[in-house]
Amino acid sequence: MSGILAGKRVLVTGVLTEGSIAFHAAKVAQEEGAEVVLTGFGRLSLVERIAKRLPKPAPVIEMDVTNKEHLDALPGRVQEHFGDDGHLDGIVHSIAFGPQPVFNFLEAEWEDVATAVHVSAYSLKALTMACLPLMPRGGSVVGLTFDATIAWPKYDWMGVAKAALESTNRYLARDLGAKNVRCNLISAGPIKSMAAKSIPGFEELSDVWNTRAPIGWEMSDPEPAGRGVVALLSDFFPRTTGEIVHVDGGVHMMGA
Repeated sequence: MSGILAGKRVLVTGVLTEGSIAFHAAKVAQEEGAEVVLTGFGRLSLVERIAKRLPKPAPVIEMDVTNKEHLDALPGRVQEHFGDDGHLDGIVHSIAFGPQPVFNFLEAEWEDVATAVHVSAYSLKALTMACLPLMPRGGSVVGLTFDATIAWPKYDWMGVAKAALESTNRYLARDLGAKNVRCNLISAGPIKSMAAKSIPGFEELSDVWNTRAPIGWEMSDPEPAGRGVVALLSDFFPRTTGEIVHVDGGVHMMGA
């Protein structure tokens, strides 16, 4: 199979439904020639069912990104599916979670905020370092963020967690550049996914895009963001690292 990811092997996290950006990143990656392995946490049987809806059914590895044992075992689990040297060329980090109290900025307690930062930001470093032994020739790490340069309605401590994610990406890019590992983020517009249902006031965010995206934005279509992920996984950005690429219909650059 030919394509911009021909011959590459990619680990994709965060696939839960067909409406997720991660699913479309995995789908487009396969269409562009990559072998894909997914990770899942919690409802593993659901992830396994969704994995069968990809162009080519993909194996699923159980992984809780906050569980050190899972992270330590990850390279061996990946090698079980890819065989031979089991190397990886790319990692897609599509992991975020915050308990409901984090959506109240002034009232949230540290324990809940700590969970959000651990799962949504520190996990990028933890996942990348777990997979690093599989990337002796270098590769590309691509994460997903929601523009943390401004304060969004109702997003509160999740916005802080995304700011931490964006900073984590820059430090990873700095420290892994010598190993030829590129680290970049896609800053996507809002998508009506299962994760979005847990965000109070999501409709307020949606209204911003309905009125301010100069090129338009379809919240039921995750594929543009998925394509952005695949582009950054490819060799077409060989010297781009520490970057945040916006796939948001242009909202990020609009003034008042």
